[in-house]
Amino acid sequence: MAAIAVAGSALAQTPIERGSYLVNGVLTCGNCHTPRSPSGAWDMSKQLSGRPRTWDEVTFKVNAANITPDFETGIGKWGDADIKRSLLSGVRPNGAQIAPITPYGFYKVFTPADIGAVVAYLKSVPAVSNAVEPPVYKAAMHVDIPPGADKAMSEADMTDPAKRGFYLVTIGHCMECHTPLVNDVHDYAQLGKGGQPFPGPWGVAVSRNITSHPTAGLGAWSDAEIKSAITQGVRKDGTKLNPPMAFSRYATMTDQDLSAIVAYLRTVPPKE
Repeated sequence: MAAIAVAGSALAQTPIERGSYLVNGVLTCGNCHTPRSPSGAWDMSKQLSGRPRTWDEVTFKVNAANITPDFETGIGKWGDADIKRSLLSGVRPNGAQIAPITPYGFYKVFTPADIGAVVAYLKSVPAVSNAVEPPVYKAAMHVDIPPGADKAMSEADMTDPAKRGFYLVTIGHCMECHTPLVNDVHDYAQLGKGGQPFPGPWGVAVSRNITSHPTAGLGAWSDAEIKSAITQGVRKDGTKLNPPMAFSRYATMTDQDLSAIVAYLRTVPPKE
């Protein structure tokens, strides 16, 4: 019955409500696409209008795009199919590839209903005029697709807590940060082992091992402790985790979805 309730919670929402839940919570789109005020807080008057930061990498230099429905500086001229294609395949309406800092390699698992909900929500947010510098592509770009994430999942999959947890962890691109990189490519043989450094105003945060290993990972953590880490940024020992993990956004997730994530993380092979 619990699994049925999990699936039903999504079905009870309108597409825009479901899209808001995903975009503002699970997907943490605002982490990159919403500008910040001088205090460092998100400037919600410019929600999703882009350019809070720049990524200057070996293969590209890009700014977070304006993904509001503004016709001149956002995606207002894009059709539903254009937006879906950009999210699922990383291709703009003009055929140009989007830099994989947008984790579209993780989005192929989207259920048809959820990708439709994301599109519906993005088209519903206020249009904000905010011109963002065009991307610069320097070389061919590698796109990671995590194991088991190469095709859409079904609504039937969502009735299984562990499968639903895998789905949420994947569209939330958790393993993008929590899997080691080797020569700028994710080493999925070490899925969930962590170890990536993230410098920022907080110093240097290192992504944690979230495998089921009993000491190096989360194997000895209770369900409640894992949920607290996700939504409040609190470790098992009570100390605080550092950004860039978006605890406040994950705090909007339902307990059913958090329980599904925990169920999946229990299945991730232990790595030390």
